[in-house]
Amino acid sequence: MAYDFDLFVVGGGSGGIAAASRAAGHGARVALAEADRLGGTCVNRGCVPKKLMVYAARFSDQFTAAASYGWQVEQSTFHWPTLRAAIAQETERLNGVYQAMLDDAGVALFPHYARFVDGHTLAVGDRTVTAAKILIAVGGRPKLPGNIPGIEHAITSDDIFHLPQQPRRLVIIGGGYIGSEFACILNGLGTEVIQIIRADRVLRGFDDDLRCEIHGAMQQRGIKIIAHSESIAIAPAEAGVTVTVTTPHGQDTLLCDAVNLAATGRIPNLEGLGLERIGVQLKEGAIAVDAQQRTSVSHIFAVGDVTEHPSLTPVALREGRQFADAEFGPTPVPINYDAIPSAVFTTPEMSTVGLTEVEAQTKFGPGDVQIYRTHFRPLHNTLSNLETKALVKLVVQTSTDRVLGAHMVGDHAAEIMQGIAIALTMGATKADFDVTVAIHPSIAEEFVGLE
Repeated sequence: MAYDFDLFVVGGGSGGIAAASRAAGHGARVALAEADRLGGTCVNRGCVPKKLMVYAARFSDQFTAAASYGWQVEQSTFHWPTLRAAIAQETERLNGVYQAMLDDAGVALFPHYARFVDGHTLAVGDRTVTAAKILIAVGGRPKLPGNIPGIEHAITSDDIFHLPQQPRRLVIIGGGYIGSEFACILNGLGTEVIQIIRADRVLRGFDDDLRCEIHGAMQQRGIKIIAHSESIAIAPAEAGVTVTVTTPHGQDTLLCDAVNLAATGRIPNLEGLGLERIGVQLKEGAIAVDAQQRTSVSHIFAVGDVTEHPSLTPVALREGRQFADAEFGPTPVPINYDAIPSAVFTTPEMSTVGLTEVEAQTKFGPGDVQIYRTHFRPLHNTLSNLETKALVKLVVQTSTDRVLGAHMVGDHAAEIMQGIAIALTMGATKADFDVTVAIHPSIAEEFVGLE
C-alpha cells in the first residue's frame, strides 16, 4: 500500500520535533500535527519560562549579597507585568525557531489535533492522512486531584505564566518538584507562600538528605509548609479564596488571592487520541513501549512524557532521535535510563544522578553501600551573611568502588551535576574521583575530596 507519509508524528513538543527532523534528515517523508504552539510543555509551559522566573526570583538574594561586597544598592522593586511580557516574547521567539527547524528539514506541519481512525490513518483537521509509521509524542498535562472540594477554583502550573498580576498570598497544593519550584519562585519575588504537602517533607522520591536540606532551606526563607495534610477544601471568599487544610494537629483556614496553585502531578495527554480503536496497550495510564520506543502495535511508537519513562525534556529528545535513527537511519545509541541527571530549581538548587542512598541499599544491601557527604557554607556566602549551605553526597558500592549516585544542593548544582553525570555514565569509581585534581575555590571541588 502507498502511504501519504513514511512517518506521521502526533505532537510538536521536544520529542516529536526531534524525531521528525531527524527522520526527515534520513530521507523519510515526514509530517507532524500540533494544534498548539510548537515546543510543547518545555518551551511554552515548563522548563524555559519557569527557569526565566527562577532567574528573576534569585535577584533578591543577589541584591542582598551585593551590598556586603561593597556595592551601593538602591532600593529595588519588582514589576510582574514586565517579567511576564519578556517571558512571552522569548517563548514566541522559540516557537519560531522550532518552526524554522521543521521547515528546514522539509517536515509538513498540520496545525490541528490528530486522532486515529485506524492503525495507519489519522483524522487531522478536516482531512485524513495515512502513514507507514506513526509516532505519538503528545506529552503530558497537569492532573487536578479529584478529592478536593472546590478544586475548580485552583490554577495549575500551566496557568501561572499568564496571571496578569502577581499574587500577594499564594497557597500551593503539592510537594513535588513543580510545587516546590514555584513556591521558591514566588517567595523570591515577594509573594507570601504557604505550601501544603501530604508527606513529612517536600520532594518525595529524591534522596532523603537532599529533601531535608531543601525543606529546611525553604522554611528558613519564609515559606510556610504544612505537612501531613489529610484533607483540603477550597471555597470562594470576598477577597479571594479560602483553603481549609486538616492535619493530625488540627485544622487551618488560609486566605489567599483569587488564585491558588494545585501542583499535584502530571499525566499523559491521551484523551481524544482514539488509542482504543487501534489496540495500543497502556501501563498505569501511560503508553507501554519497548527499548526501541515501539508500542504493542508494531508500526506505532511513542516517546516522551506520554510513556512510562522519566518525564524530562532531554529524555524525550534522546528517545525521539533514537527512534528516528533506528527506523530510518543508522544504528541508534541506546539510552541509559539508570544514569539520567535531573535538577530541581528550588532556592537553593538541587541536582542528582543515579541511585539515592535508600535505592542503593535496597538493591545491593546496606553492607555493600558506603556514603560520603559534606555539608558546608559556600565561600560566596561568607561575606554576604546568607545562611544557605551546600550539601554534596556520593553513594558508592563498597565491593566494586563504583559510584552509584551523586547528589547536591547548592548554587549551580545543575551545571555541576552535568559533568558528574558523564563520569557516572562511564562507570567511574570513588578512586577515579579521588585522583581528580580539584578546582579551588569552588563548590564542585568537594566531589573530589570526600572522605
